Order: sequence, then C-alpha cells, then structure tokens
Amino acid sequence: MSLQIIFKLAGCAERSDAHQSRTMGILRQPILQILIMLLLSVCVFAAEQPVIKDVLTLKAATEQAVQDNPNLAQMQARAQAMAAIPSQMGALPDPQISFNAMSLPVGSFDTRQVDMTQLGVGISQALPFPGKLALREQAAAFEAEASTQSVTELRWRLLSEVKTTWWLIFYLDRAIQIVDSNHALLHQFVQIARTKYEVGEGLQQDVLLAQLELSKLLDQQLLLKASRRNAAASLSALLNNPTNEELRLPDKVGTQLPSIKQETLLYQQAESSRAALEGNRLGINAAQSRLDLAKKGVLPDFKLGAAYGARANTLSGDRRADLLTLNLSMNVPIFYAQKQAKEVDQRTSELMQQKYALQDQWNKVRSQITHGYNDYRRAKDQVVLFDTGIVPQARQTVASMLAGYQVNKVDFLNLVQSQITLFNYEMQYWNAFAEANQSLAQLEAAVGKEEIYE
Repeated sequence: MSLQIIFKLAGCAERSDAHQSRTMGILRQPILQILIMLLLSVCVFAAEQPVIKDVLTLKAATEQAVQDNPNLAQMQARAQAMAAIPSQMGALPDPQISFNAMSLPVGSFDTRQVDMTQLGVGISQALPFPGKLALREQAAAFEAEASTQSVTELRWRLLSEVKTTWWLIFYLDRAIQIVDSNHALLHQFVQIARTKYEVGEGLQQDVLLAQLELSKLLDQQLLLKASRRNAAASLSALLNNPTNEELRLPDKVGTQLPSIKQETLLYQQAESSRAALEGNRLGINAAQSRLDLAKKGVLPDFKLGAAYGARANTLSGDRRADLLTLNLSMNVPIFYAQKQAKEVDQRTSELMQQKYALQDQWNKVRSQITHGYNDYRRAKDQVVLFDTGIVPQARQTVASMLAGYQVNKVDFLNLVQSQITLFNYEMQYWNAFAEANQSLAQLEAAVGKEEIYE
C-alpha cells in the first residue's frame, strides 16, 4: 500500500499537489510511517470484527423472564386489582339524599295554600346487621391473598419452564457439536477406506458404508438444528423476545451435580412453602367466611333515614312550623327456605369443594416431588456412569479399532459401529446431564423454594 493511499484512508481532506508533496515528504519519515500503518491496522481490525451476541446464561434467562414475561405481568395486575376489593366490601353502602315537595296543590302550586305543603330534604343510610360487613371484607381479603399466591405459583412454573427449555437448548447445542465432530471423524474414515481401496488393501463396500453413515449424520444434524430452533423460539416467547431472535448459550457449564435432601424433607418443605397449597388454604378460609355470612342472612339489615320539611307561611302571614321525619326500616326474611337456607347449603358445598381441592393439590405436590426426586437420582447416576465408565471405555475401543483397521486386523464395519456407539453414548451423557438439571428445576417448582440441596 503506497503512502498516498494510506494518506487518503486516514481520512484527511484533499489538498493541492504542492501541499500533498510537502506532506508526503513528512510521511516518508520512518516513525510516522509506522504509526500510520499501526493506526490503519487497528481500524481495519475493528471494522472486520463481527458483532457477537451476548451469551444468555441461565441466571440471565430467569431474571429476564420474571421481569418481562407478559403472563406473569397480567397475573400480578390481577392480584393488585384483587387487593383493592376488601376495603370496598367492608365499607358501608353510600348514603342516599332525597329532595321532595309534599302535598303541593296541583291547581295553583302555591306552597302557602295548604297546611301540609312542605319542601323537604332527606338522607338515608343502609346498615347491614353487625358482623356482615366484616365477614364480606374478610372473605375478599382471603381471596386477594390467594390471588397473590397464584402469582407466586405462576412465577415458579415460569422459572421451571424457562430452565427446562434452557437446558434443552444446551443439550441440543452439545448434540450438534458431537454430530459435527463425528462427521469429521467419519470423513477421515472415508479417506482411510478410500486410500486402502485404491492400493488394493480395502473393499469398496467399506467406502460406501462410511458414506452412508455420513449421510445419516447429516440427517440427524438437520433434525437437531430444527429442534434447536423450535426450542429457542419457545424460550424467546417466555422471555418476551422476538421468537426468531438468535439465542447463544454458554459453551461450557459446571458439570458437578449437587446432592439434594431426602424425599420426606422435601415434603415437609413443600407443605409450608408451596404457594398452590397456601392458595388452597386461603380458599378454604374465604369459603368459611362466606358460609358464616350466609348463616347471618336470616338476620335483618336496617335502613335509617331522616327528612326535614320546610313549610311556607299562610296566605294571611301566620307562621307554620317545619316538620322532621325519622324512619327506620328492615328487611324481613319471609322466604328463608327458598333463599337464605339455600345459600347456606351452597356455601357449605363450596367449603367442602375447597377442602377436597386442597387434598387433591397436596397429592399432586407429593407426586411431583416424587417424580422429580426419582428422575434426578436416575439422571445423576447415568451421568456418573457415562462419565466415568461407558464413554471413556468407548473411546478406548474406537482408538483400538482404528489402530487395528489401519494394519488390517479389524473389520471396517466393526470400526464404524464402534464410532457410532461412542457417538450414541456421548449423546446419552449430555442428555442425562440436561435431564438432571431439568429435574432440579421441576423439583424446585414442586417444593416452592430453591433450598432443596444438602
């Protein structure tokens, strides 16, 4: 690259020929030339660097889901709306104000003509029987708290789904890497088989067999990549991101699997920490409050009112006294058998429904814990078995088979089968590792807290 081109690439403005000549003379100095070359190298290097997308760690995924997931947000909004109900239910009904004209003669509309004519204003207030408002507010408060527990339960389900999908993508990434690695190895096998065939020491069927296995790997690669795209779309939806957005996960994670508490201890934790169970308990309390309120339905509600009537003076100028009216009314439950008694039956059945729902939920929680506990133990044992025994032995077998084939002591079919066996074992190792972590996520959600480890 000439100094004149370097000068232009540096971004300087065009100058006259004489000015450029003087400048070129300066640029011929060795130190300035080196500095400009270094500057241009840095600029070109920076321009050629690709934009690398941030790596989506498991922690970042869960934090973003809790912050941005629209389903969780709408449940939180619902809980906030429910929290505003109890005070409404515990407040007295609004008082009523009335204005009236009584005994007004229709002939003249003269307020002085008739003694009983009066212009009045009144106010009335409904007063439920003592205790009814408190029970209504109490039932609404229990329901509002149950709605908050529903938000917590949904949050745990969301975290479990995000973690499960994240680990699925992690496994698919490892599986694709294994396929690529095995593709390269089988390609080497093809070259070895072709070379031996060309020198008369191998068989053509060996070359065809290796090419067939290569084609199978390509087919599996297509399936894995399609599954990976679908899983990434599901995770992006949970994170409230565009579903066609590319997700990049870490290449490496810690492979040490933790020890978890005993199953009975997890039961005890879930009984006190699982939001779904607490929500059912609050549902029972709300149903009990509504039942107590229904039993008070036979007690009358009252309505207290007062009215003031102003009377005009007579036609002769005599003053008339103003009038005050007081009123107390109450409802009479004469249809008790058809209304109040039936409401008691209804609320009693609703209370039993809530109790059965709690028992059913507790059975489901224990089942979820047992399944997650057993799945984790199985997957963890598989990870240890593959990592310490099966995979290393399969690798040794492949190395031995390859060495034997190169000296015509091992059949090519056995060599390929040993490599395919290693490929399957490596896939099973990462699948078991991902399943173990997925089971941990599901177990945390089943217990309702993260403290499930020893």
